Amino acid sequence: MTKVVKSEQEWRAQLGDEAFKVARQHGTERAFTHDDFPKDPGLYRCIGCDAPLFDQKTKFDSGTGWPSFYAPMAGDVVGESIDNSWFSRRTEVHCNQCDAHLGHVFPDGPRPTGLRYCINGVVLKFAPEA
Repeated sequence: MTKVVKSEQEWRAQLGDEAFKVARQHGTERAFTHDDFPKDPGLYRCIGCDAPLFDQKTKFDSGTGWPSFYAPMAGDVVGESIDNSWFSRRTEVHCNQCDAHLGHVFPDGPRPTGLRYCINGVVLKFAPEA
């Protein structure tokens, strides 16, 4: 995997305000702003570097207002770190290729993993299966 490194100006120009706030400044978009993702087979890719992050097959409706998945794509596409903001301890997830903040992972998801990757929709782009 080749790391994607850009200046703040380059990221701002590529991402736009909301995506920059989330991906580069560890922000969170408002809940229920991305309920329009397709239900067709395909992959969810990183808005910053186009890395394949999640398969539609692992997406589920968590009722939280953010796209949720029970597993990322195989390999090291998603990394984790500890987030102690908001007076709690959470596990942050990020794209390993460009370090974009994606969201958080929680231990309250469905089988088979029991995990809920709660991801900001603004950092994802859907690529339908060819």
